[in-house]
This record gives sequence, C-alpha cells and structure tokens, in this order.
Amino acid sequence: MKINYSRRVKHYNTSKKPLRQIKLFTWILYVGSKMIMAFQPHKIEKINMEGFERPYLLLSNHHYFVDFYLNALATYPNPVNNVATIDGYYRRPFLMEWLGCICKRKFTTDLGLIRSIRYCFDELKSVVCIYPEARYTPIGTTAILPESLGKMVKMCGVPVAVLIHHGNYLHTPFWDHDHARKVKLHSTLTGLLTAEDVKRLSAEEINEKIRKAFYYNEYEWQKNNNIRITESFRAQGLHKVLYQCPHCMTESRMNSKGTEIFCEACGKRWEMDELGELHALEGETEFSHIPDWFEWERAQVRKQVREGIYHFEDEVDVYSLPAAWRFEKLGKARLVHDMTGFTLTGEYNGAEYCIHRPAKGMYGLHVEYDYVYLKPADCVDISTDDDSFYCYPMTENNVVTKLSFATEELFIMYKEQKQEEKLKKRQALKKEE
Repeated sequence: MKINYSRRVKHYNTSKKPLRQIKLFTWILYVGSKMIMAFQPHKIEKINMEGFERPYLLLSNHHYFVDFYLNALATYPNPVNNVATIDGYYRRPFLMEWLGCICKRKFTTDLGLIRSIRYCFDELKSVVCIYPEARYTPIGTTAILPESLGKMVKMCGVPVAVLIHHGNYLHTPFWDHDHARKVKLHSTLTGLLTAEDVKRLSAEEINEKIRKAFYYNEYEWQKNNNIRITESFRAQGLHKVLYQCPHCMTESRMNSKGTEIFCEACGKRWEMDELGELHALEGETEFSHIPDWFEWERAQVRKQVREGIYHFEDEVDVYSLPAAWRFEKLGKARLVHDMTGFTLTGEYNGAEYCIHRPAKGMYGLHVEYDYVYLKPADCVDISTDDDSFYCYPMTENNVVTKLSFATEELFIMYKEQKQEEKLKKRQALKKEE
C-alpha cells in the first residue's frame, strides 16, 4: 500500500535522460572547487592515467561533501555525469539536471540507472562518476561493494578509473560533521582497467580488482603518515558508530565528549589520542584500533542474525521525499526490522499504508547522523522505486548503526542460503544423470 498523497505531489522521475554537461558548467565547477579548496591543503595524484580518454567509468570512495570538489578537480576538463541520490536533488533539481547528474534512490534495483549510464557513454561520450559504497563511510574503511558492479562494468564496456580519497574522513568524520579537523587531504586517481581488460576479464575478476583498488583504512593511513589531530573535540560523536560497550556489553548507552568516549551504563572511559588510537583510562583497552571495535559490533549483530533472534521495533517519526522540492511530514508510524526485512506501517491522509523492503533484496541501508535537512537526530532511509522514507526512532536511542549492520548481515546470510540451494540442486541433477 502506497502513501495517500494529495494530487499536487508528483514523484520525481529518476529515469529522465541525463543532460550533457556543457563546457561552461564544467569550468564553473572546476573554478568553484578550486576556490573552495584553496584554503584546504590537498594533493591530487594521478597514476596510469596517460591516454585515458573519455568515455570512462570513475569509481570513487565517499567520505564527505569535500569529495565532490576533489572529484571535479581530478576529472577536469572532462564533462562528468555524477550519479546522485534524491536527497542531493533537494530544493535544486533543475541545477542537478543541468549539471548532468543521474538521480538514484538508495539501495533499490533501478534498471533506469543502467540505461542512463549507457546513454552517457554511448551518446554523450562523458565520464560517469559512481560512488559504489552508496554512503559516507561510517568508520573510515571500505564499505560493502555491490556484486552487480562487475556485471555493470562488463555491460558498459568502457575503461574504469578509481579515485581514492585519504584524509577526508579524518577531516570531517560522518559522525561529527559540525567540527572540521586540520588534516591534509590526499587523493589518488588511478587508471584501473582498459576497455580491452573489461572485455577480457569476467565479472568476478573485475569485482576482485575493484575491491583491491578500493581498500582504504583511514586510521591506518593516519598512523602510517604520522598525522596528529590535536583538536580537543576529536572524539566528539564517536559513540554514534561505537554504540556498544565492549566492557559491559550494553548497547546504545555509549556517549562521547571532547577526546573521550564512555559508557553511561558501567562508567568505563577511553581516550582518543592524536594518532586516532583509543586507550582505556582504567583497566584493559579492548580495542585500540577504532575499526576493530566497529567490526566487533558487527560480529555481535551477525550472531543474532545467524541465531534467528534479531529483532528491532520502535515508533518512528517519518518524513518522505517523493519529489525533490520538499519533504512530506507523514507523522508517527511503526518501524519493524526483523529476519524478513523492513516493514513501515502508518496512516496518512486518512488511509493506512505499509511499506515493506525484503531483507533478501536490500544489501545496505542509508543511515544519517544528525540529518541536516530535517532535524538534528539520527535516522534511516527506507527507499522504494519512487519514494524515500526518513525514519527517526522515537524511544530507542543510538540504534541506526546496528540497523545498518543487520541489513548487511541479513542480505549476506540469505545470499549464502541461495547459493547453497543452487549447489544442492546441481548435485541432485548430477546424481540423476
């Protein structure tokens, strides 16, 4: 059941053909990015890009908004069609269209996206930039990349370049975008695959090369390059991603202030030093490397999923974004996330609605911390083909990171089960033969 919108609400058409980015806009983007980055130390290094001519596919990692400026500098003077999400179009759809952007809703299967990308390569002869992690990195390490990436590359048949940013996450971590740290940025644009490589390699081999090229660990990079972050607020907001205490195992009672992260249930405290490592103020330091704590939390969620006991349920405050000009306030609803996936039920304009996204078809979740467009609180975005629902948990605190883990682990589990079923069928057929 869909939302009972009034007639004035028109859903944004994500299948629109992208426009060619005219040279004037390419130049304006370059000059504007140059001016913005003039006060931020940065370096863009190009590797194996000699003779790398458009059309080509650019895959970029995603730390924060500064990525877009660096991408514009790295690709100039080539016109670029960027794949952008619907909230990126908010209040500026015409501008995004004129810049040649391709609209996408998060973590949905969109065949129109493939058609638009092919159109950019075949007709516009441009560079298409995709952020395959489909989110800002929550912890400064590589997020899950979709397995369909290799098939898409094969389908497009164009060269592939990879742009990896370092320092952007350390400068403005996703969990604290209100306070910037003083960090020099370093971006590397690498020619990864030629058109001949794409034709010769299998989709699985292409995926493997992309995964290797996409490896990054910002805390590792910080330590190896002796980058000292001296700001007194360097741990502020870290509890949003490190939500479970490894000492008492309590969830959603972590907090942070200044250079410390602490558990409000048991009182244990850790300090983040200038090189991004944690040290317990008393007792054992369970995790000095921040991503290790993050992955430990994932393992706790994985255990719940594998045992079939994972369940989340809460009342949520819901805003939707069917078009790009305004959010629609849908009011209170019920959000359930369990072994079957997400189910959002509520009532709007006198009619009930139920939005369900099966776990088997959702490999990731769009999470926002202190979402800038609506209100300073954490939310998740449950998208369908033509709508997006931003859900703010009302009674459960600091839970959205766990929801993200569960989404990924449920998808992995069901994918493994599907592969096992296929294998059993093949073995059964062999026996019959």
